[in-house]
Amino acid sequence: MIRKTTLLWFLLVLAAPVYAQKQLDVQKEFAFAAQQYKRLLDTHPDKSRFPHSTNPDGSLRDKPSEWWCSGFFGGSLWYLYEFTKDEKWKTAADNWTMAMAKEQTNTGTHDLGFMLYCPFGNGYRLTQNPAYRPVLLTGAQSLSTRFDPTIGVIKSWNSLGEYTYPVIIDNMMNLELLFWAARQSGDKRLYNVAISHADSTLKNHFRPDQSSYHVVCYAPGGKVLKRQTHQGAADESAWARGQAWGLYGYTVMYRETKDPKYLAQAQRIADFYLNHPNLPADKVPYWDFNAPNIPNEERDASAAAITAAALLELCTYGGASSQPYYRAAVQMLQSLASPAYKAKLGENNNFLLKHSVGAKPLKSEINVPLVYADYYYLEALLRYDALRKQPAYRL
Repeated sequence: MIRKTTLLWFLLVLAAPVYAQKQLDVQKEFAFAAQQYKRLLDTHPDKSRFPHSTNPDGSLRDKPSEWWCSGFFGGSLWYLYEFTKDEKWKTAADNWTMAMAKEQTNTGTHDLGFMLYCPFGNGYRLTQNPAYRPVLLTGAQSLSTRFDPTIGVIKSWNSLGEYTYPVIIDNMMNLELLFWAARQSGDKRLYNVAISHADSTLKNHFRPDQSSYHVVCYAPGGKVLKRQTHQGAADESAWARGQAWGLYGYTVMYRETKDPKYLAQAQRIADFYLNHPNLPADKVPYWDFNAPNIPNEERDASAAAITAAALLELCTYGGASSQPYYRAAVQMLQSLASPAYKAKLGENNNFLLKHSVGAKPLKSEINVPLVYADYYYLEALLRYDALRKQPAYRL
């Protein structure tokens, strides 16, 4: 998604404590990303299918534009342009952004934040291209049609078994589009929808230890019928990527509202995540914190990338945890940049990161590259690069 925080709000962070930690070579990481993504572009000349992952036989797995991950490729191209300032990436990003324009009227999904805000939002932030603005505004209106005021949340999937109003923690990631559209259009309703959804999720998704369920199923009127973890190891387990979505989402909520309850929630999620006894030393989590065969379980690089990006924003909001959050995020990035998780040039179907997990209980996307892992990895690198240029973060 668009990150005005990528550069602008980092400039406000001048009073944070100094962190003595080995620096990453961001230039090197983006040079590698450019080589891989140039190859990925070359394998996709017509922009009708969007790079997503790897099939079980090792072949490239693409998806159509209506797939929830389809906006991440264009968003990553914008991040390459942002870092390199090379016009070829701007051209490629624009092409893949506009290939998503038809999804602006898609009311059958809650994922329009991912699908539209990652490419169009970043593109608008970096170029102010007037063609991007109406797509985002229309997309926000489409997303808001899935909000039921009597329940108070945006519907995620259209159904889950017998349940007709399931809401997933991932949905917190789509609220940033509503905030942007509310500012741009003056439509206060969009702002209120985002607040209502975040408040209801805060009330109903989290356990006493601040871990999150994946899915909450509602009845008409808002009664909770069931809480479960569809893509995790068990209903009461802490699915790693779900914890990352919640952390990122409530960090954005604080940025957009400055309401301290959202900051407190983001910090509680971060503390659960970072202090969990099953978090490995390299800070790249198992796909579920409670997976039954730890340590013989797959890691999830996508969860680490999302978490690193979130922590590199959260650490700028002050408090006693700021230094540990920064250190943990940098350690995650160092791990992801190592040969243990980063692909070799020309391998991995030209994705950047290896070892992500989509939905192991569904036997889907196990120990594979995932396009959104790359996206949040690049975003985290940009955030790290901006932070380390501030006096408080220099070594």
